[in-house]
Amino acid sequence: MFPPQNCQRCGVCCFSKLETYVRVTGDDWSRLGGEAERVAHFLGHRAYLRMEQGHCAALAVREDREGRREFFCTVYATRPQICRDLERGSPECAGEIELKGDRPGIEIF
Repeated sequence: MFPPQNCQRCGVCCFSKLETYVRVTGDDWSRLGGEAERVAHFLGHRAYLRMEQGHCAALAVREDREGRREFFCTVYATRPQICRDLERGSPECAGEIELKGDRPGIEIF
């Protein structure tokens, strides 16, 4: 598989079964502002994005007019740095697709 041209058609990087998938730093928590409590939580002394139904709590999954899934980050402007650093089409993006692209509920393209 190759990285998608449109992240809103993929969303694979927002899916995980791990509660500790996305670490939230103090700077990230501050940037998230009022949304921090909704999308993140503490496990011990560390904060992570909340995972709900196998994906990040900040991810909104909708269907377009043709019934295809679209993925939207509800905190895109204030998302954690690790999310900012993952570039579409990068080797890391391709790795996420390779690792998780065949999971049920994840549609690539």
